[in-house]
Amino acid sequence: MTPRATIQIIRDEHAALSAMLRSILLLLDAYRRQHSAPDFTTLRAMLFYVDEYPEKRHHRHESELLFPKLRARTPQSRELLDQLDHEHACGERNIREVEHALLVFEMLGEDHREPFERVFARYTDFYLAHMALEEREILPLAERVLTEEDWRELDTVFLSHRDPLTGCEPDDAYRALFTRILNVVPAPIGLGPSLQATRA
Repeated sequence: MTPRATIQIIRDEHAALSAMLRSILLLLDAYRRQHSAPDFTTLRAMLFYVDEYPEKRHHRHESELLFPKLRARTPQSRELLDQLDHEHACGERNIREVEHALLVFEMLGEDHREPFERVFARYTDFYLAHMALEEREILPLAERVLTEEDWRELDTVFLSHRDPLTGCEPDDAYRALFTRILNVVPAPIGLGPSLQATRA
């Protein structure tokens, strides 16, 4: 059976975010092993992506559209939906903590490398677990209980605001910004130097 458009978009956006987070971890590991300062411009661009799309758009679509429809159709998983909504609400604070830790590292130097790496690793672990829970529990529930009308409404919204890193064109307002991100983010996510080259 062909996946619903909304389900496929959520999975694609999760995959893009997972790849971005893991790429940052690989970059941080490479910089540490080379005993070199990070390319802070690249890291800021990558964190901008996390803040701008997953946090502000992807989460909002889930919490304001998908989750209310699930609550309206079934009493199942309501505590889990509440937990996921709470995690979404904490997302902006969490990414600000990561961005601040990066700024401290950039401004105050090497002594702040490890604290930044710890904050980012904690954020990554949290986010990967969050997405895995949604895919394991919430998406199958949606496929079981939502109606055709629900799916039409969801597909209309999810298809109209796609993540550029899933291969879709960015909105006009973000086109220049995402072109810049793609040009500095390492391959295979973007067009910058590959992570393998960074490791050499």
